[in-house]
Amino acid sequence: MRHGKKFNHLGRKEGHRRALMRNLACALIEHKRINTTLAKAKALRKYVEPLVTKSKDNTTHSRRVVFSYLQNKEAVTELFSAISAKVGDRPGGYVRIIKTGFRRSDAAEMAMIEFVDFNEVYTAGKSQGGGRRRRRRGGSGKGAAAAATAATAATATAAAAEEEE
Repeated sequence: MRHGKKFNHLGRKEGHRRALMRNLACALIEHKRINTTLAKAKALRKYVEPLVTKSKDNTTHSRRVVFSYLQNKEAVTELFSAISAKVGDRPGGYVRIIKTGFRRSDAAEMAMIEFVDFNEVYTAGKSQGGGRRRRRRGGSGKGAAAAATAATAATATAAAAEEEE
């Protein structure tokens, strides 16, 4: 019985699954963004995030531990140099999964998995280092205040336009 075993086997035996995760992780580290199925992306996130956490501590032991997972010297070097430099202050959540629709041939749900700090397009409009985020009820907060000021500015310009006529 498999009671309480929360692990996606991805329809593969253990060795095949380990090789799949190793290859996907090396591809993600090399290209910073890959397209795959949603199930594989979710499994890859659980596989890669502990390795990125290990790469923050640049010691021989942590390099050997990461190499035992990846078996690729170039991927280990890239992980410990460029990637760990960008994610050094981030406490977790190093990769992002974005659903991209369904594959045409077999209707498998596809997703793009990428490193968060390497997408300049996505983070260009956002400010760096905000405070703690909280969920709030009601119409108070930055969004409501901005909407209220925009509404008053719109009515003021409309009133000014009527006075000119």
